[in-house]
Amino acid sequence: MTAEPAGISKPATPRTSEQLVACKIAAIQMISGPDVAPNLATAGRLIAEAAGVGAQLVVLPEYFPLIGATDTDRLAAREVDGAGPMQDFLAETAARHGLWLVGGSIPLMADDPGKLRNSCLVFDPQGKRVARYDKIHLFGFTKGEESYDEAATIERGDKVVAFDSPFGRIGIAICYDLRFPELFRKMAQPSNPIDLLVLPAAFTETTGRAHWEMLLRARAVENQCYVLAAAQGGKHPTGRITHGNSMVIDPWGEVVARMDKGEGVVIAELNRQKLVDTRTSLPALKHRIL
Repeated sequence: MTAEPAGISKPATPRTSEQLVACKIAAIQMISGPDVAPNLATAGRLIAEAAGVGAQLVVLPEYFPLIGATDTDRLAAREVDGAGPMQDFLAETAARHGLWLVGGSIPLMADDPGKLRNSCLVFDPQGKRVARYDKIHLFGFTKGEESYDEAATIERGDKVVAFDSPFGRIGIAICYDLRFPELFRKMAQPSNPIDLLVLPAAFTETTGRAHWEMLLRARAVENQCYVLAAAQGGKHPTGRITHGNSMVIDPWGEVVARMDKGEGVVIAELNRQKLVDTRTSLPALKHRIL
């Protein structure tokens, strides 16, 4: 498995919106448990379902191979960058179905031996890895008995990542990153905008009910792009409840496909004419000063 340097990939030939290839895009929603093997099996089944209805780009949720485990379990599941069953699964599945696969996130080894990197890996239809993004913003939340502190076990990334595909320029973020619009502004320049934002997530029910949809729609509107958000959605074996509501949002901020709770596939078309029309009628990206 070939690993590439993290960071923003450089486009060989920048594409205009008019040159984009239309495609079907899909978000996989899961309710992952603490054991890797059954989660990989579920992910494989749902990816096959998406491929069966024509999806050419599929996004898995954050921590699709395991969630709800203890910190010790997550650390024990870490893989070395470039090798391991979770990475092999992603590469082989992308090649088997001949699609672009955004691998949600998996735990990889960190520089700090006591922590992990929460990493999103992207594979092309030949099973070659084309991008890696390590989650930059680490979730911290306390309300009553509900408490999260990702920084205790996760080493944050420090590179903004976007990559080029036949469908346009694609930016990657993970879950809590959604709250930081400056991250998305760094993914592209006005002359080379992002056409699709992919966002694997495991939003809590508390924060997701309050903010998930409004933040996703805001990122689509301000960047005049599609947003494809793949979430964990339901009650996990350990009792944790995630918000779900995986969805596809168009550049005008309209939700064009959604799933509430449960596992399944959310699919929609990335309509290149919608990108062109939105950016032509309201050229906000060209008006950008900062």
